[in-house]
Amino acid sequence: MNSTLKVSSTIFKSIGALLFICWSGKAFAQTASQESLNDLSVFKAPSKSWQIAGSVQADINKTNVLSFSNGTGILVNFPDKKNKGEDLYTLAEYGDIDLELDYLMALGGNSGIYLQGRYEIQLEENWGLLNPKSVNNGGIYQRWDDSKPEGQKGYSGFAPRQNVSRAPGLWQKLKISFQAPRFDAAGKKIANAVMLKIELNGVIIHDNVELSGPTRGSLSNTEAATGPLRLQGDHGAVAFRNIKVTKFDNPRLAERSTTNANAVDPIHIGASENIVLRSFMDLPGLPRVVHAVSVGSPQKVNYTYDMDNGMLVQVWRGDFLNATPMWHDRGDGSSRPLGMVQGLGKPVQSIARLSTDQTPWISDTAGTGYKPKGYVLDENGIPSFLYKSYGIAVNDQSKVLEMGRGISRKITISDQVNDLYFRLADAESIIQTADGMYLIDNQSYYLRLDDAAGSKPIIRDQNGRKELIIPIVKSLSYSILF
Repeated sequence: MNSTLKVSSTIFKSIGALLFICWSGKAFAQTASQESLNDLSVFKAPSKSWQIAGSVQADINKTNVLSFSNGTGILVNFPDKKNKGEDLYTLAEYGDIDLELDYLMALGGNSGIYLQGRYEIQLEENWGLLNPKSVNNGGIYQRWDDSKPEGQKGYSGFAPRQNVSRAPGLWQKLKISFQAPRFDAAGKKIANAVMLKIELNGVIIHDNVELSGPTRGSLSNTEAATGPLRLQGDHGAVAFRNIKVTKFDNPRLAERSTTNANAVDPIHIGASENIVLRSFMDLPGLPRVVHAVSVGSPQKVNYTYDMDNGMLVQVWRGDFLNATPMWHDRGDGSSRPLGMVQGLGKPVQSIARLSTDQTPWISDTAGTGYKPKGYVLDENGIPSFLYKSYGIAVNDQSKVLEMGRGISRKITISDQVNDLYFRLADAESIIQTADGMYLIDNQSYYLRLDDAAGSKPIIRDQNGRKELIIPIVKSLSYSILF
């Protein structure tokens, strides 16, 4: 791919947005402006390691490697022997802001985002890490004091509540609400900076964290009311896109605490060992799964299985389930994942008989003779789901991959039948990156074909979407990496 790129995107500003914040029973109006920082022209003297791209991919088997192609909208940092990586600093300075962006890490990647150039949220490739610390992805980096004894120099770092990171080469969503430190008329600091909320991949990982001072690597140990946004570029390959800053024309008004003294104590279910729980499951924008079985693991990689269709409907990384909606008071019978969720498409039967490889997929089980037969647990508490389809007995088992990097699924059928297909994926986009490896749904997850008994997969267009299907002979094994 061509890495000689031309800067052509422009800064977008939407000024005069009106924010209404309720405080102490009164309504206030506060003006704010939004800036899009997806062009190198908004940064001070960017080094040659930073370029603009239209698409970016990583190799999950190669450390610190990104490939990218011509286009606009993506900031790529790719330092090498010729072009040493350097940090990016915005020309503008900011106080209180809301920041939203997507980022993508190479294998082994390390970067960071410094609010005001002083307070770092760590970005690191932590695929499958079980217990993250402040120096890992999503952590608020520690402060540093060289005068302290060894082992005590780093202090006041804040680990994310859980690791909800995606695999290298997948886009991750970060949202930050930041309150700058406050100073009196004489310039004396009267209030510390606060990370009001940090959300990673849809999960809150920090809430109202007060910062006693600049983190390690700050541009200055002296605090101020404003400072530049800084993207770390001297540690390795990383890409950013959709960078949006909402800045407040005046310090943001005090916000009412989200804590409710009358709130219900949540009922959370952990998975210190393999665990199975049946409930209703609500999927965004899709019908409720009424015969859902969720399976949790101590590796904090979990999934939900739809017994009405013999389909995996979602996988997630992080804590297991919030059962409050199911068990509090009368309840509604549903539970919710507690981690970073990856949906796997609309629930439909996984196996179908097709007259050709372009025949539309069967949308329901009528005429297929589909009959769920429950599940059995092995000696480790891992379920195998059993059902019949077209009179054929099917055994369907999923296991957590080594190092918690995803789910491995094996489908075994009792008899060979002509024209029998298995649907591996239904998504907005499906891109083959290598033999047996696919990037699914705009780089949301990988699908790796492990053993297809010689069958060849087919990517096809169906109703404006992409499908990945494959003839199933006797057995099929594949993995979902996320």
